[in-house]
Amino acid sequence: MDERDRDEQAERARQLEAELVERGVVGVAATWVDNSGVTRVKAVPIAKLGHAARWGIGASPVFDAFLPDDVIIAGRVAGGPVGDLRLHPDLDRLTVLAAQPGWAWAPAVRVQQDGTVHPQDQRSRALDAVGALATAGYTARMAFEIEWALSSTPDEFTPAATGPAYGYTRLVEQSDYLREILVALDAQGVVVDQIHPEYGAAQYEISVAAEDPVGAADTMVLVRETIRALSLQRGLFASFSPKVLADGVGNGGHVHVSLWRDGANIFTGGSGRYGLTAEAEGFAAGILQHLPALLAIGAGAPASYLRLIPSHWAGAFQVWGLENREAALRFITGSPGNPAAANLEVKAFDLSANPYLVVAGLLATGLDGLAGAAALPEAVNVDPVSLSESERAERGVLALPPSLAEATDAFACDEVLATALGAELATTIVDLRRAEVERFAAASPDEITAAARWKY
Repeated sequence: MDERDRDEQAERARQLEAELVERGVVGVAATWVDNSGVTRVKAVPIAKLGHAARWGIGASPVFDAFLPDDVIIAGRVAGGPVGDLRLHPDLDRLTVLAAQPGWAWAPAVRVQQDGTVHPQDQRSRALDAVGALATAGYTARMAFEIEWALSSTPDEFTPAATGPAYGYTRLVEQSDYLREILVALDAQGVVVDQIHPEYGAAQYEISVAAEDPVGAADTMVLVRETIRALSLQRGLFASFSPKVLADGVGNGGHVHVSLWRDGANIFTGGSGRYGLTAEAEGFAAGILQHLPALLAIGAGAPASYLRLIPSHWAGAFQVWGLENREAALRFITGSPGNPAAANLEVKAFDLSANPYLVVAGLLATGLDGLAGAAALPEAVNVDPVSLSESERAERGVLALPPSLAEATDAFACDEVLATALGAELATTIVDLRRAEVERFAAASPDEITAAARWKY
């Protein structure tokens, strides 16, 4: 960031300040998501927004080495007490928070003292991936689904609704609460496509409209924190953990992605299987090939692997399929009235993930497959468990890594992801995941679940 950039940001903040004050804003929260999937924050009073826009807000780089419970590891390139960063709020995404009166929010980019981007800034890596895609002549649209389970107690999970899965009774039980969520998100400019009860105990889901990939990651953070705030205001507690109860289905964080060229969605209108173009197939094949390694960022908690089990609609096998909710990659052709909605849904991910790392990882591996004209294998349009072992072997149907340890090993060997994220960030992710694996090596499913329940 040079002097001209600083001047422009400060002037932009000055223009925004009067409007924010008029709307009752007294504080601005600048957030980033750490490598363990936890949203961290530094905040300033509204009078300091211009200074924050010009010079940033001080923050230690040690947060790169935080585990979900705030334990700091001594990693190979992160975790020490030395150094300082500056958080620069993205004023283009600054949002007045409807669920937190007096507050505004903006995602931040972490910058070093010399003005260069911090090599472990995850949002910047996502922006780089979008740029690489644009250089190749493409854009992408993405959206994150958010599932959460609602408890009436803050320690043990006590379902705050008792109606059946997808049942209208469950909507009635929390009708005012869900209405408040819709009102708040609308006021914050978030376009909600669906909201409904889900399968698990007192579980709900929100699906939002697709947008540019980094914007989608920002929206995921905003939606989750809005839900958390409104829950607490009602004396309720929202868990976004991959597992809320050891014997429950868990919360997913499915990601939808489509690839576009010259304003057209190239996941439809092609001559390939189910209307795929050759480019879209290459993009999807790249993601599929790298999926074991991608799990280390998309399902980065020990609890993730209690959710990622067969026949639970979690996508436990490294396969793709047409509208197959047991495939790790579910291809959706779009509706007859809206074929441009065709997209690829990544079902194996959950909300322990840093969404910016997810964006960077999916786009980098997809672009790698596109550049290499990778081909998708035969689609699997049944539950893979229904195939015999010999049938799975013949069709190349493999289970995804069943543990964080194995996913981390795959990530550590993945050169495409290491290049996309940079050596320092990739190394830190490996160090953090292996520290979590070691800490929970002897833990029971109940202990793993309890430790993760309120962390994300």
